[in-house]
Amino acid sequence: MGVHPAALAPASTMTPPTFDGLVTFVFAPDLDAAHAFYHDVVGLELALDQGPCRIYRVATGAWLGVCTHDDLAPNDGVIVTLVTDDVDGVWQRLVDRGVETDGAPRMNERFGIYHFFTRDPAGWRVEVQRFVDPPLPGIDPQR
Repeated sequence: MGVHPAALAPASTMTPPTFDGLVTFVFAPDLDAAHAFYHDVVGLELALDQGPCRIYRVATGAWLGVCTHDDLAPNDGVIVTLVTDDVDGVWQRLVDRGVETDGAPRMNERFGIYHFFTRDPAGWRVEVQRFVDPPLPGIDPQR
C-alpha cells in the first residue's frame, strides 16, 4: 500500500479540512440499557435511531453513537467524556438515579479539570468534567 500523493505535499500549500462535527462510537451489548443510561439518566437527546446504532446529541456538532455488534468488545482505553460547567449537578442527577460513581467530583490538578467517573451499562468508562485551567478553547466558561 503506497502513500497517497496528496500526503506528500508540503504542509504550507495544503488547506486544512473543515469538519462539521464529531461522532464518537462505542459498543454496547444491550442498546436498551445504553438508551436508559444515556437518554433517561444522563439526559442526552436521541438524535437518530438506526436500529443497531443510536446516536445521541451531546452538544452542537458533537454526538455519541452507541452500537451493538457481535464482533466488538468494550475497552478501558476509551473514555466517553461529557464536558459541562455543572459537574456537581450531573453527579447528583446520576447518584439520585442509583448510578454508581467513583466518588464525588474532585479537582485533578495534573490536568486542570474538575471531574468524576462512572460506567455505562456496557462497561464503558464515562467521565463528566469541566476544564478549569486552562479552559478548553472554544468552550465559554461563562455560558
